[in-house]
This record gives sequence, C-alpha cells and structure tokens, in this order.
Amino acid sequence: MRYPEFLKDRGTIGFVAPSMGCTTEPYRSAFDNAIKRFHSMGYKTIEGPNCRCDSGIGISNTPKKCAEELNESYASADSDVLISCGGGELMCEVVPYIDFERVKQSKPKWYMGYSDNTNFTFLEATIADTAGIYGPCAGSFGMEVWHESLTDAFDLLCGRKLSFTNYPMWEKESIKDENAPFVGYNLTEKSCISSIPAVAKESRLTMRGRLLGGCMDCLINLLGTSFDHVREFNERYSDDGIIWFLEACDLNVMGMRRAMWQMKNAGWFSNVKGFLIGRPAHFGEEMFGIDHRQALASLLREFNVPIIMDLDIGHMSPMMPVICGSMADVSFDGSNFTISYDIEQ
Repeated sequence: MRYPEFLKDRGTIGFVAPSMGCTTEPYRSAFDNAIKRFHSMGYKTIEGPNCRCDSGIGISNTPKKCAEELNESYASADSDVLISCGGGELMCEVVPYIDFERVKQSKPKWYMGYSDNTNFTFLEATIADTAGIYGPCAGSFGMEVWHESLTDAFDLLCGRKLSFTNYPMWEKESIKDENAPFVGYNLTEKSCISSIPAVAKESRLTMRGRLLGGCMDCLINLLGTSFDHVREFNERYSDDGIIWFLEACDLNVMGMRRAMWQMKNAGWFSNVKGFLIGRPAHFGEEMFGIDHRQALASLLREFNVPIIMDLDIGHMSPMMPVICGSMADVSFDGSNFTISYDIEQ
C-alpha cells in the first residue's frame, strides 16, 4: 500500500470536482470561506477547472472533463494534496475515464472526500494500492468555527494526528442553508455507538486489519463491473484481513440489507476481520418492524467478527476521517471508540 506525503506548512491544497462543484448556495459561499480560511493559515490553494462548473448531469461537467481534471490534478506537482469539492450523484460515469495506471505511476497524493467520492477513494486503494481519506469535502471547511472533526481531518492531512476518537454529539438535521452557509453542526443527538458482541463492563473490544469501504450506494454500483478488483485486493492483503467501513446515503433499511447481501455473495467479505458501520442518512427509520441495526446485524453475524454500529462515519455529521487502504487498530469500550492508523513505512 502506498501512502502519500502529508501536507507541509505553507503547502498547496488542490481542489477538484469529479462529482459536484460548488456552484449553488450554501456550497459556493462555504467553499469561498474555506479557501479564505486555508489562506489565513498560510496555505496556498489551486482550483481545478470544474470546481465552479455545473454543466454536467449529477456531476460538475461531462464525465470526460471531470476525469481529465482529476487525472491532471493528481499527477501535477502544483498541489500537494487534493480535496474534493463535494459529493453528487453520478461520479460512477467518470470512473471509466480515470487513468488508474497513471495514478499507480504517479507520486501518491492524499485525496479526501466522501459519499460519491467513494468512486475514487475505494478504487485508488483496490486498483492502485494507494491510500485515500474518506472524510469531509471542501465546503465543510467553510464552517466559521471548525468542529473538532474538521480539525481532526485537517490534522490527518498534515500528519499531525493518526489516532481519533468518537465525538459526543451528532447532527440529525442540518441548519446550514443559503442564509447561514457558515453555521456549525446542529448537535442535538448523543452518541449511540453499539457493538456485537456487546462490550462487558470494564472490558474492551479490539481488532486490527486493513480498512476498506465507503458509501454503500456507490460500492454496490461498482460491484461486478470491470472496476471491481476486491477479490484480488483480498488476496494481496490476505495476511492482514479487512476491516470494512460502510455507511449509506439514499439506501433505506431494506436497501442497506440488500447491499450487504450483494457484497457478501460477491465474496467481498471473504477476508473480513470486522465491520465499522456509520450512521445512515435514513437513521431512525424502520421497515417491517426493524431498523438498520437489526437489518444489518442479523445478516453479518455469520462472519463471527466484531460489528460496531452508528459510528461517526459518513453522511450524518460529524465524521471521523478514515484512511481507506490503511492498516488500523480499533478499540471500543462500550461508549468510547478509537481508531489508530498505522502508516506503514
């Protein structure tokens, strides 16, 4: 696994938009404020040609132009790290034009984004053996006062911090809009992490393995295509075992279960060491009398590995930054979750 160099003081942050650009409010103002913030911290920035473009369908531009921006920005020496402008709907259409062979041959560069950006963070790990960060997109850094999770994500980009713990509260409904583009998270819900098996008092659940995953909506779209190299990835890293980190956006309770069934029966979990499940965007919903926890747990129990649910991963902010492709040590004591990355040299 290739690990990029961390962002140095006064380095250059590149922005790309292989999914949506920052063209509408509150995203445009938040992006502008993020750039202003990074400049005030002493960093330089460079924007790809699609960052403020909205001429595509569910993405910033045509699939070819989105891929061209990503291919060139990744290989260019003009930026030290890349942060995606945002998520979107159809980055899958960009994937056929991404030059993964060029990614393999280029000096590795940190790429950070989540949701639709799974189409790169997951594939750069499984195809190009290059680690990427499943974490906040550019506009999140436009928050007037950064939440601890944003500081964590940026500290990871800079290599200042490699161990992270869960946050005490989370946001069920955002109050960020065109009239309040810089507002902080609406932290109304208490952390509700649980595990299978349950953690006994004064004990701790632990696991170590290589992280792989992202947004299930995107993953099942890639499954079975020519870009599905998970079987080969599992074989290459068979000695490590895989800790899958998964979360969902548009999938409802049954959609999440179907996605898990599909991944299971495609052999993706053949080398699984454990599951880290983020809070889904459809958190709290039930179908046929069961919620997402019951729907997923009953399907995954057969693997007889730890399952930790409702983590700070993905769409329900705040999110912990997760290095896709990295070795990691995970621990959970029933209320406190910690993940520590092992950047192998």
